[in-house]
Amino acid sequence: MSYFDLQINGYVGTDFCSRDMTIEQMHHACEALRADGVEGILATMITDSVEALSARLEKMVRFREEDALIREVVKGFHVEGPFISPEVGYVGAHPAKWVRPANVEDSKRLLEAGGGLVRLITLAPEFDEGAATTRFLVGQGVTVSAGHCDPDLGTLERSIDAGLSMITHVGNGCPVTLPRHDNFIQRVLSLSGRLWLCFIPDGAHVPFFALKNYLKVAGLERTIFTTDAIMAAGLGPGTYELSGEPVEIDESGVARRPGSPNLAGSTIRGYEVAANLREHLGLSEAEVQQVYHDNPMRALGLKR
Repeated sequence: MSYFDLQINGYVGTDFCSRDMTIEQMHHACEALRADGVEGILATMITDSVEALSARLEKMVRFREEDALIREVVKGFHVEGPFISPEVGYVGAHPAKWVRPANVEDSKRLLEAGGGLVRLITLAPEFDEGAATTRFLVGQGVTVSAGHCDPDLGTLERSIDAGLSMITHVGNGCPVTLPRHDNFIQRVLSLSGRLWLCFIPDGAHVPFFALKNYLKVAGLERTIFTTDAIMAAGLGPGTYELSGEPVEIDESGVARRPGSPNLAGSTIRGYEVAANLREHLGLSEAEVQQVYHDNPMRALGLKR
């Protein structure tokens, strides 16, 4: 079996969000991904200045051109931010100082830097006035996902009408405590027939019993699983980095910014996703292939 992961921030010591990442480090990460059964990924970069994100994308484009393995594994890029909510809890592990409202001009810069390989952008619909940026991005062939956000139901519906088609890591990118009923998770579930719903099946981002409930609503045909892995994936407890800032990994493999209750990516590896889906959710091999290969590729227009 082979897997496709649309949100990987780093792997086995390589931080894709690092300004100092080398082609050798990227090659090493791709070797490890292939060894773990991951056929392809979207290399993911989180919120930073538009200039820094552009430079990072340009570097990754160059790495793909110069290294055959990187080119084979990295099918494109996922830019998660900077067009997200700056609110505490919703901003998560992203550096709030670089967060900005969605806008077409910055989007054009990012797409140009990505050399036509930016396939997914996560943004906050409530900070995309008139859904103008969503509409622009979809028109450029980019899949737009809502994440690190708290749009009301009407705003979310208008964004879907403009082309938004996915939700980034459902159940996360929000405060640890929420209103019981009128919250982003419930709004998303109410519209699940129109959206791809992404989940992180590590047992920490969403407890498996709750994940079972979500799947009953979403159905496997609209579900995508991802690791949201960071450089600490496969390295064990310790202090590592995500986009130049420290991340602490505890004995259970859970990643958090120091002093924060919010999670900061995961340390789960590709083969562990498949194992968890089989063991904790009772999925068959064919169903694992559906939600961790076929569905994400369909959502990105890479597979019919």
